[in-house]
Amino acid sequence: MFQPERLATVGFTARRRPNGLVASVMWVASMIAAVAAMAVGAILAVFTAAAVAVIAVIAGVLVFLVGLVMRARRTMAPRRRAGDPDVIEARKVDGAWVAYGWEQRNGR
Repeated sequence: MFQPERLATVGFTARRRPNGLVASVMWVASMIAAVAAMAVGAILAVFTAAAVAVIAVIAGVLVFLVGLVMRARRTMAPRRRAGDPDVIEARKVDGAWVAYGWEQRNGR
């Protein structure tokens, strides 16, 4: 009816270790599983490194293109202003602003 031995074997220390051929087969199987897990981990590490490298290349190209755009924007801004007929040139001379070119447009 009541089996106290079955209740006494609960826990990690009460487990019996296999002996003989079963122990050898389990050891070989665990080594194969460990090697397979390491191989999968190595393959995932390579894929992760490749993804990081691709992201770095794309970020570098993006920074390069932003630099080109900023340089083009800086060089185009003065040309656009110089061609505008409503803009006059003014310089600060001894604390006062002096404008040039406005009298030529009115020309009278």
